[in-house]
Order: sequence, then C-alpha cells, then structure tokens
Amino acid sequence: MLNNFERIKILSDALPFIQRFKGCTIVIKYGGSTMKNIPLKSKIVKDILLLSYIGIKVVIVHGGGPMINYWLKQVNIQPKFVNGIRVTDKKTMELVEMVLAGKVNKDLVTLLNCSSNIAVGLSCKDANLIVASSFFPDQQDNYTGQVYKVNIEIINFLLNSGYIPVIASVASDENGHTYNINADSIAGAIAESLSAEKLILLTDTPGIMLDMSNPSSLVKHLNIKDLEDLKSQKIISGGMIPKVDCCIKALQNSVGAAHIINGNIEHALLLEILTSGGIGSMLVL
Repeated sequence: MLNNFERIKILSDALPFIQRFKGCTIVIKYGGSTMKNIPLKSKIVKDILLLSYIGIKVVIVHGGGPMINYWLKQVNIQPKFVNGIRVTDKKTMELVEMVLAGKVNKDLVTLLNCSSNIAVGLSCKDANLIVASSFFPDQQDNYTGQVYKVNIEIINFLLNSGYIPVIASVASDENGHTYNINADSIAGAIAESLSAEKLILLTDTPGIMLDMSNPSSLVKHLNIKDLEDLKSQKIISGGMIPKVDCCIKALQNSVGAAHIINGNIEHALLLEILTSGGIGSMLVL
C-alpha cells in the first residue's frame, strides 16, 4: 500500500511527460481479449479519461475480433484469415457491422460516458471519415477493405471541441459498399492524417518479441530497419504483420512514435506514456 509521499512522488515523476504531451494527439487502437475483460476494460477507460483530462487529445479506434468470432459461431459461420486479415463475405460483413458499430462501439462509448460527457461514437462511414477500397479487388464476394482516403475534418472538429472520438472499423467505398477494415490500419491512417505524436496498439502480447514463448525476449526500442529484418526472418509473422506494417507506414508519414503494448497489464497506457521505461515496444523512424 502506497503512503501519501509515494503517491505524490509518482505524480511528480509523471510531470515532465504531462508537460511534454499536453496538447498532443495520441491515437489508440483498442482490441483483443482486453475488450472482454470487464474490470480491465473499466480501468483502461479510466486511464483514457485521465489522459484526456491532462490535456492530451485522444482518438480511439477499435476492432472487436473476439466478439465478431463469438457471433459468427452463433450463426455457424467459420472465421477465416489470410496473413492476419479477416476474410469477409457479404453475410459475414453484415454481422461484423452490427457487432462493431452497433454493440462494441456503443458499449465502449457508454462506459466512457459513465463519468464524463466527452465520448462520441462513430463508424468510419460517418462524414466519410474513411473511404474504403477492396483489399481483394479480384474477389467479388469479399468485403475485406483497405483505407483508400481519409477525411479528417470530423475528427479535428471533435478533438478541438474537447471530445474523444471512438471509431468502429467499418467503412464504405465510393459506391456505398460496406467493408470491414483492419482496425490497426485505420488507426495508423488516422494517426498519419492527424500527424499524431503517438500511435498506440493495445494487444494481447507484450510487444515485439524475439521468441513468442518468452516474454523476456521483448525488444523495447526498434527502428524501421530492425522491423524489416525481423519480418524477413519470420520472427514477426501472422497477426503481428498488419500491426507492424501500419506502424511502419505511420512512422514514414509524420507520426512521432508507434507503440505495441500489452493491454492486459493494468494501467498499460499510463505506464507507456507517462514513464521513462515504458512496458512495451516503442517503434521509431
């Protein structure tokens, strides 16, 4: 149990980081199993609110893979993935939109607004925030999408008005067809458009590890060359590939730093942003 002096020291140690990041924009991709753990989800929400209250402009982009998979199984649809990207036919797309925009998004907004009035839920369809194109243009019944264009005006309006945008990763193309886009890619694209100070991916793993079975092999600081080398060695593989790729692209397009951290650790966001040591992998140009 901390005494009062220890509590004050923690606040004092965080002051340089608060001063540095006040007024900066941070894009957080929230997903994975952390969304299913209600007590942990509540703590993540409190940490996001704290970041907002100390003057950081926060944008949340969320997926909802575990919830999508749960509801797909309820209607006897088997989830399919290629290189960590969900393959989405028309029937799957309808369910994905209902789960992400209709349930996951509104549950998260409600939780944020329990102690504030600053969270606004959106899908990427709102104000054409993201215009999609097909990830597999040669496949007619595949509604897996990619980011074609970003219209950032609605996000700037909300941030400058003191709100936290909470964005579901569903978008439409120029013809009105709906696509499921990897939430990491959307978070990266929005971070680029905002020239964000940080892009933070909350995941189920500690970060970039040289041995996925050994958390002590975590690499805390990497540049783009390091990441490309690890990809060529197949150390970065599977679902980590789209995460790393979106981080690389963001770094190459004006984002200050990207972080891959374990969202299952209590106060992971605060530890990564407001301490010198951090807890995950920090990626830089």
